[in-house]
Amino acid sequence: MDEKKFDPKKLEKLNNPKRLKDIPPDYVWDKLSMEKANILVEIGAGTAFFSIAFLQHASPSKIYACDVSEVMINWIKENVVQKFPNITPVKTEEHSIPLDDEIADLVFMINLHHELDNPTLIIKEAYRILKPSGNIFIVDWEKKNMAEGPPTQIRCLPKQVKEQLVNSGFIHVKIFSELPKHFLLTGEKDHRYT
Repeated sequence: MDEKKFDPKKLEKLNNPKRLKDIPPDYVWDKLSMEKANILVEIGAGTAFFSIAFLQHASPSKIYACDVSEVMINWIKENVVQKFPNITPVKTEEHSIPLDDEIADLVFMINLHHELDNPTLIIKEAYRILKPSGNIFIVDWEKKNMAEGPPTQIRCLPKQVKEQLVNSGFIHVKIFSELPKHFLLTGEKDHRYT
C-alpha cells in the first residue's frame, strides 16, 4: 500500500460528521461566489461524504463522485446512489477522468492533493472538464504538526498548489487560511482561451 494513499479499510473515518465542522460547505461555497452550479465533479470522492454535503448545500442536478479506488466506488454504489440518485460514482485513473470536456461548473478536491504523485496532471484534467469560467476549489491539510491527518512531510503548501493552478491556466486563484486545520484554494477556468 502506498503510504501516501488513504487506506480504503479505514473508509468509515471518511464519514465522520466532524469533518463538516472542519470543512464547512457553506464557508467554502461563500468563497466561491458562485450563483448556481448545475454539474459538480469531486475528484478523490472516497465515500462521497462531501459530494452529499455539497449536493445538499448547492442543489446541483448532478455530482460525479470520482475515485481511483474500486472499494470506494463500490461503497458509493451500495450506500449512496439509492438515497442520492443525483450522485454518480466514476472510477478514474490517477491522472485521467473519463468525463467529457467542459461538462462541469465546479470541480473540487478535498484532502486529496497530498496523495498525488503528480498533482499537475489531475489539475489539467480538472481544467479540461470544466466549462469556460467554471470554478475549482482544493482543500487540504495545513503543513503543520497536528494529531489528525497525514504525516506532515507529505502535506503540501498552499503556495505550491496555487502555482500548479496558475501554471495549468486557472485565473483569480486565491488562498484562504481561516480554517483551523486546512487551507482552501479557489480558482476559475479562463474563458478567453477555450
